[in-house]
Amino acid sequence: MPHFDMQSIEPQAQAPGITIRTAWGERIMLSFLEFERVGATVPLHRHDHEQMGMGLEGEFELVIGGEARLIRPGDVYLIPSGVEHSATAVGDPARALDIFSPPREEYKRG
Repeated sequence: MPHFDMQSIEPQAQAPGITIRTAWGERIMLSFLEFERVGATVPLHRHDHEQMGMGLEGEFELVIGGEARLIRPGDVYLIPSGVEHSATAVGDPARALDIFSPPREEYKRG
């Protein structure tokens, strides 16, 4: 299907206080991430997927390979395959768009 109504997609809990809504094709996936409260954290993890993202709203601290940066709306980041990373909301609730290649099978629903 070439069109997605993201508001009609049921959010998935990713971590306490964090949800995602995903859309995907054969080789790419979009994941809209919502930090529902200050301090909500995506714990340190790694995966084989290449990940690129952009801050959409609010602020969060993103740690990639031990390097921490504050991500604000419009900031873009790249997380290479296999590199440890984590994210924590530091201000008001925050939103980000993450792009994965290839799509993450565990995030597919429906």
